[in-house]
Amino acid sequence: MVATAAGAFRRTPIERADQRVSWERSDQAFFAAGACHILAWTCRDAFPDRPIRLAGVRYAGDPQVFHVWAFWDGWAFDHSGWNPEPELLAANAAFEARPLERVALTDDLAEFCAAHHSRMPHQYWRDPLPRARAYLNRHTPPRA
Repeated sequence: MVATAAGAFRRTPIERADQRVSWERSDQAFFAAGACHILAWTCRDAFPDRPIRLAGVRYAGDPQVFHVWAFWDGWAFDHSGWNPEPELLAANAAFEARPLERVALTDDLAEFCAAHHSRMPHQYWRDPLPRARAYLNRHTPPRA
């Protein structure tokens, strides 16, 4: 898969208002916009033997992170699968056409959700964790 900007999958007003409608989008759309943080934490937790960390992107000067991914050894995992992290950043910057800032994330999931107005797994229409694990399993990680 080629790195694709998360913004290409932004939720419509009805998808924002109705959790079921949001849930029924394709896996890629769901994990690009609305559940990227769930996918990122799932990825990190799935590989305890690797030093996978988390990062996000925000508009320059804005405290709100709008997309999150897992990264390891120069590779990033998000809705686009595994891609070199610079390609993921470039795709998002080109799509947004405004300065972006990469942010290292060190919070646990609950802290991140509270700070960035994101949902915890129990706040979705259905449990997103099995869906995230299945999506992650469809993408072969890079070798160490």
